[in-house]
Amino acid sequence: MAQMADDGGGQEKGKGKKRAKKGMPHVDMTPMVDLAFLLLTFFVLTSTFSKPKVMSLVYPAKPKGPVELDGTTQINNAVTFLLSDDRIFYYEGAFYTDGNAKGAPNTVLLETDFSAGGIRKLLTNMNRFVLEKKAGYDSELNSKQIADTTYLRKVREAKADIKALKVLIKTDDIATCKNFIDLIDELKIADIGVIAPVDIMQSELELVKAKTGK
Repeated sequence: MAQMADDGGGQEKGKGKKRAKKGMPHVDMTPMVDLAFLLLTFFVLTSTFSKPKVMSLVYPAKPKGPVELDGTTQINNAVTFLLSDDRIFYYEGAFYTDGNAKGAPNTVLLETDFSAGGIRKLLTNMNRFVLEKKAGYDSELNSKQIADTTYLRKVREAKADIKALKVLIKTDDIATCKNFIDLIDELKIADIGVIAPVDIMQSELELVKAKTGK
């Protein structure tokens, strides 16, 4: 609060007249400082801090020594994307080479892109199990049949189900960072639960080079 400080006053020398006392204004800032701290505390306690939006990726343990899949390793509901330069190749299931143990035909690489009928449509068809489950959970959540926590748990369980699509991402030395990021974005839109960036095999690299001529 404002206060008036007395400067002493007194009578003039040699005269009997009294002069008026002059006060010096003084403002006490303590209440204002207290108010500022109270407001700061209020905003800190009532504010919601933004959380970073990230997408979890699954990084499998790196095997010791070179690994070549010849079809003996069972892979369920999986697709492998091979990125090279500005192009995207893929194949479904296990990778089969010539003379594999199962006698399966050699793996053939298919190509896709980021057009309307490209990778988004491909992922939507492949991950239809999760997307249909999630659509049902969305309806239940909107009609308040389930709580938010239950909704998140059910979606998480659907993504981890054996019927859900799993995605492996492999790149060669000339793959662009833009394509990798765009692919991750498309996987997020398609609600893919298991995403694993892994090293490309030599046999896969040879197929990619045969496609690109590089």
